[in-house]
Amino acid sequence: MSVLIRPLGPDDEAQWRVMWRGYLDFYQTALDEDVTFETFRRLCEDQRYYARLAETEAGVIGFVHCVFHPATWSKTDYCYLEDLYVSDAARGAGAGRKLIEAVYAECDRRDCARVYWLTHKDNTTARGLYDKLATLSDFVQYRRE
Repeated sequence: MSVLIRPLGPDDEAQWRVMWRGYLDFYQTALDEDVTFETFRRLCEDQRYYARLAETEAGVIGFVHCVFHPATWSKTDYCYLEDLYVSDAARGAGAGRKLIEAVYAECDRRDCARVYWLTHKDNTTARGLYDKLATLSDFVQYRRE
């Protein structure tokens, strides 16, 4: 299966929504429709965001979303890889790796100082890939919601 990585565009909304629902289901969460609508709009229109789709002959099989932001420890931006998803049926074909490599290439182009992301500690399949492509940080995340 040949995997193509390409930009997300306004005409991709229906296919993106299928993947987005799969991603939210994977993390056992739900979002209001207005959040999904605004997320898609930002991904297509806001230059701080970077969104790519993974596609095969069968259609879209995954996506990656990133946010570029200033950093206090660097003169250049950081990149937060916020969402990465590949459909269950397409896992193991290299799409996740290609999506991350596309992010790395964009970060190199923008001269970003860092790319970082989070995943659940029990997401062992994804962590197996991430361990090959990045360094595990010792930092712990705290939140207020």
